[in-house]
Amino acid sequence: MPPLHTITAILRATLGLGPQPLAHDTPLLGSLPELDSMAVIGVIAALEDHFGFAIEDDELHARHFATLGTLQAFVDAKLAQADLR
Repeated sequence: MPPLHTITAILRATLGLGPQPLAHDTPLLGSLPELDSMAVIGVIAALEDHFGFAIEDDELHARHFATLGTLQAFVDAKLAQADLR
């Protein structure tokens, strides 16, 4: 599983977040005003660039952005899928 701090750093850089604490159970979509629909595209692009995988449109679901932990689990699944290819 990718380190939570790596995904947190990507979110901070992409969204311009300040020093507020972000933890595994931190709500994202609907709770962070910076994470609107356009910002989601930026986060996806940053994750793809950093981890070297591609995310298809039909793979994106709001549930992946429910919390920092669900986003981490999604990234982990994408990395595992990439390893199988």
